[in-house]
Amino acid sequence: MGPLEEVIVGSVEGARIPAPDLSMHAVGHPHLSSADQIPSGPFPDEVIERTAAELDELERTLTGMGVRVRRPDARDKKAVIATPDWQSDGFYDYCPRDVLLAIGDTIIEAPMVHRSRLLEPFAYKSILVEYLRGGARWISAPKPRLLDDMYDADAPEGRRLRDHEPAFDAANVLRFGTDILYLVSDSGNALGARWLQAALGDRYTVHACEGLYPGIHVDSAITPLRPGLLLLNPVQVSEKRLPAFLRDWDRVWAPPMADLPLADHHLPCSEWVGMNSLVVAPGKVILDDRQHELIRVLEQHGVEVVRQRLTHARTLSGAFHCTTLDVRRTGTLQTYR
Repeated sequence: MGPLEEVIVGSVEGARIPAPDLSMHAVGHPHLSSADQIPSGPFPDEVIERTAAELDELERTLTGMGVRVRRPDARDKKAVIATPDWQSDGFYDYCPRDVLLAIGDTIIEAPMVHRSRLLEPFAYKSILVEYLRGGARWISAPKPRLLDDMYDADAPEGRRLRDHEPAFDAANVLRFGTDILYLVSDSGNALGARWLQAALGDRYTVHACEGLYPGIHVDSAITPLRPGLLLLNPVQVSEKRLPAFLRDWDRVWAPPMADLPLADHHLPCSEWVGMNSLVVAPGKVILDDRQHELIRVLEQHGVEVVRQRLTHARTLSGAFHCTTLDVRRTGTLQTYR
């Protein structure tokens, strides 16, 4: 968990909500009675323009800290994606954290759970090829078929993604040195955790956490602020459900979040996206400047806060952790248990 050296920052150009399908319904919009009710199409111009400017500002801030910043390649999100089993269109390249998982000298393309995101790693191919030439280990999880029987939109939250084949978003994973927290949820199944352990080998321990909380992704629920100190979401996480390897860490319980605006055309996202932050060095985070109470609490615990803004984080379902991928940090691999 050393200081950040290299990071990928996402892009919002061409971002859209994909055409309705069962994967979107079960994983992203189960509150709707049918997939046909999902609002598809591009996000409003104002959302795109402002977010693009704010991501550029984030890039400048990180570059000013001495961090090398990479950005995804442009691609057509409207283009049809098809397999022998289904057809979709694209989504966005706003959240590299969902797509790629960097662990040590290995970078992994995740077997994502939305059909519309099957080919999203293409936006990062030129970066991945460069990393491979530089000595990185680049692997891709088996591409899932994502057939209809993979999903159950009527199941209770946390059980809507079945265990027929490995499937997970990379944002279901958090790194704690040699310990890897893997959230089993609607956006990552238990078979995905088994594949990840096999891919990483004995150097790492993948902790498949079932019952931690049932929603998608883990980065608005738990944030390692520095070794030994966690930021936790009091609604999604409880003491008794924390994995054993984290129970000796000190906790900061996040206060209620300042409400963030939602555009008329938006993804489902709770106000807890406000605690979604990027740790740029142990005890130093980039966080939304509107979260005054959270900033106050963090500073009381000796955490330095760099204030930035993503105005439409809730509309686009992602803030500073989601929209970045920390590829390289200084320091050596540690075991914190």
